[in-house]
Order: sequence, then structure tokens, then C-alpha cells
Amino acid sequence: MYRDWKYGLSGSTLKIIAIITMLIDHTGATVVWALSRQPYITADPEMVRAVNHLYRLMRGVGRVAFPIFCFLLVEGFLHTHDVKKYAQRLFLFALISEIPFDFALKPRWFYPNKQNVYFTLLIGLLVLWGITVCSGQLVLQLLILVSGLLAASFLKTDYSYKGVFLIEVLYIFRFSRLYQCLGGAAAISWEMPAPAAFLPIYFYNGKRGISLKYFFYWFYPVHLVLLGIITQYVLPLFR
Repeated sequence: MYRDWKYGLSGSTLKIIAIITMLIDHTGATVVWALSRQPYITADPEMVRAVNHLYRLMRGVGRVAFPIFCFLLVEGFLHTHDVKKYAQRLFLFALISEIPFDFALKPRWFYPNKQNVYFTLLIGLLVLWGITVCSGQLVLQLLILVSGLLAASFLKTDYSYKGVFLIEVLYIFRFSRLYQCLGGAAAISWEMPAPAAFLPIYFYNGKRGISLKYFFYWFYPVHLVLLGIITQYVLPLFR
């Protein structure tokens, strides 16, 4: 499952790539999008084209983040000593992040029609846990998988059932990095250029790298709050 490479990309390096691309994506979705609606931009056609191009570029770069987070979730599940605590941690930060998610990306303090990506990751983890516990019971495993897909769709989580499906594909092909990358790229091919995420994933060397566990957990809600403040309170000052 792992490559015995002296060089390559550690888990922390992949996580940094995902964090940076996510920040670029969310900055495009909030600050740049709001900027494109400012009167001093809309009055200039050249500026409109430039800002819209920047928006599309940033959102495209951001497609790389989610597949990497899904891959790291599967790796975390395979190596955690306590799945229950892992799930509890995801659930806690899903709750912490929901208001920042709505505030930055909707933007309102409460938006029930979309839930943050932690809920998607949590459901994916619970499905992995369930099918592992029910090893050898194919019908029950399929019921657990379908239940997870339906739950993500019903709760309207970020990436919805497609995100949960990607997690399960990455788990199924965990014994072959090549098949894992090909299967994952196919599973996320509905959102281009997300399959590009599997280029760095392929070069994962199986090493943890520096510890960034809680940095990422807190980075998600904190950066959303800051982007929401910039979008809703700072940009309007320049009208």
C-alpha cells in the first residue's frame, strides 16, 4: 500500500497542499465574488473580465483540495487507534464550523440547505467504520454504504453523496496506489479539474510528516470567519 521512497510527499505535505488550495478556492468564492459585484468593478468591462477570470481560476485551483482531504481521511481511518475518538472530533468541528461556513459562503448565519464539508467527511468515516465492523457481510455493507449516501444527500452536505462515494472508492482500492488514484480520479471526474489532485496523492510516501492535526481542524472555521468578515464588512467600505 505504501511506497518505500526516500523522497516523495508526506501526509503533512499533502495536507498543506489541500489547505492552500482550499484557501484559494474559498477566497475566490467569497472575496473575489463579492469584489466582482462592487460598483467600481462593474462600471469597467475590462475589470469585470479580469475579476471573473480570476474567480474561475481560483475556483479551479480549489477543486484539488477535497480529494486530498478524502484520501487523508482514509489514511487516518486505516491508522487510527481509536475510530470513535476520530469520529467525535470530526463531529465536534462540524458543529463548530457550521456557522462560519454559512457566514462566509452563503452569506448568512444560518443556512439549513447546505452543511459544511466536515459532515461529509464524518459520514464517510462512519460508513468505513460500519463496513469494517460488518466485514464479510456484503448485503449489510451495501446497506451501510447506501445509508451513508442517502444521509449526505438528505443533509445536503458539501459534495453530498458524491463526496461520500469518493471516500469509499479510495478505501476499496487502498491496496494499490495506482488503482486508488485512477478510481478516485474517475469518481471525482464530474468536477474538473479535481482529478489533478491524484497527481500529488500518487507520490505519497506513507509517512506522516510534521503534526498538523489540530492546525487543520481549526484552520477551517477560522479562515471562513475571516473571509466572511472581509466580504461582508471590509469590502463595502470601499464602495
